[in-house]
Amino acid sequence: EELVRMAAGGDEDAFAELVRLYENKVYQLALRMCSRPEDAVDVAQEAFLSAWRGLPTFRGEAGFATWLYRLTSNAAIDHLRRTRRQRGELSLDGDETGLDAAEAGPGPQEAAEQGELRAAVGDEEKTDVWTEDCSIVMANMHLMADSLGIGSCWIQGRLRKASDGRTTEEYLRELLGYPEHLKLEAVLSLGMPKDHPKAHTEEELLLEKIHQEHF
Repeated sequence: EELVRMAAGGDEDAFAELVRLYENKVYQLALRMCSRPEDAVDVAQEAFLSAWRGLPTFRGEAGFATWLYRLTSNAAIDHLRRTRRQRGELSLDGDETGLDAAEAGPGPQEAAEQGELRAAVGDEEKTDVWTEDCSIVMANMHLMADSLGIGSCWIQGRLRKASDGRTTEEYLRELLGYPEHLKLEAVLSLGMPKDHPKAHTEEELLLEKIHQEHF
């Protein structure tokens, strides 16, 4: 909080430290939404630029991390819209994005209390970028859950197999009952957290396993 307060006051060193603390998480979120590493780098840079510009008016009603991830999500959506316009495709505002809900029902709070799943599925006949659209939906649900104090876990489903040999898509279609023509990208598990473990210290992190722009 002190770093955020200092950065909001124009302290560039404090903001640089915030960038260092969050750059990997912001990049990973951008990569989930945009798929291409070079696009994720651009989106992450745009998100941090928006954060620097917006910090003087940041009220802290949501946590800094939640606010920053929302900026990242917005930057990714804007990037995908620009890309689609250049390719002459539909925007994310249209009714034909290829997205659908695997299940209708209660909102995030009620779903969490019931320990429910939410699946992001798309119609590949309507758009060839349905996987990116689904990732955007999942990221926004993550942000909404976090802002409500709800625990959430992203479970990748596409091209994965369940323990009984079926594909994850087959297993979840039977479980959730979504239509045959819709394709699964991922599932978000929502629930009220049993406890709130402390964050790992920097000394505990396996930083040697983090690679950026090389493998």
